[in-house]
Amino acid sequence: MTDRIRAPILAGVWGTLVGAALAAPPLALRDRLPDPVAIHWSGAGADGSAPLLTFTVLPVAVWLVGVAIAIGLALWGQTLTHRSGRVYWWGFLIGGGVFLVGLSLLTLDANLDRSSWSRADLKEWGVAVVMAASLATGVLAGWLGRGAPDVPTDTTRQPPELRLRPGRRSVWVGRGANPWLALLAAGSFCLVLATLWTGGVAGGEAGGLIGLAVILGLVGLFTSSVNVRVTEQGVAVAFGLFGWPVHRIPPERIARARAQQRTPGHVGGWGIRGRPGNMTVMLRAGECLVIDYRSGGRFTVSVDDAERGASLINALVAGDRSER
Repeated sequence: MTDRIRAPILAGVWGTLVGAALAAPPLALRDRLPDPVAIHWSGAGADGSAPLLTFTVLPVAVWLVGVAIAIGLALWGQTLTHRSGRVYWWGFLIGGGVFLVGLSLLTLDANLDRSSWSRADLKEWGVAVVMAASLATGVLAGWLGRGAPDVPTDTTRQPPELRLRPGRRSVWVGRGANPWLALLAAGSFCLVLATLWTGGVAGGEAGGLIGLAVILGLVGLFTSSVNVRVTEQGVAVAFGLFGWPVHRIPPERIARARAQQRTPGHVGGWGIRGRPGNMTVMLRAGECLVIDYRSGGRFTVSVDDAERGASLINALVAGDRSER
């Protein structure tokens, strides 16, 4: 059985066990818990509460969304085809489950047999124990699930030479998208709003969560897709549904372009990686357009039909230099 089959099955089993561990204790101890229960503490004690039903259901919902995304990445992506991807996948899956269960049990212990949520007493040392345990189990799971080392391969493809006809304009447009990133942002956005709607947030924390929801929505809106346009003016990379912001690369900055197969494991994850002058926009594993700068850096973006785009870039750059 391959990792692509075995890992989702194990993730489903682990997800079910963690979901049960999150839901069963609050239900079993509901007669000994106040309603609402304390869910937030400060130096002065408990200062935030949530209905017992919200405390029981919401963590399970958050966890199941995360497990579903992890299974989707394993089945339809190339996350598990590289060692770094396997390490992160197993580490976050196992460590994340331990973290959620640990926090849930710690919160239950603080509320147990209390007459009111305001009298709940959180053991501060317990938070450190939960964090250490989740980190340790995540690291161990990543190490055990790392699999065999990656076989180094040269996936760079030099694009075919393209001859441009004098006096005619040439344009290439390519697109790259990752619906999972948009789904992740939308799911997080909805969960935050659900928390607010069910009254699971106290006082000024509502404003902070609304801000978080807005940030998550914007991240999904602007980083889940790109449109790349190549013209005589250079390369324009437009982000998101509305094509803004736009990253422009003039021809005089470009040394050459090429197509290359890359995965999130090669660049450290999804999203915008690196820094200006040496940046990668990684939306999905597979074909990428790689633009080498004359200054020595590069720009990489996940986009379909990258080889044809690279050919036009090289032809335009060669023509621009011959005119000088």
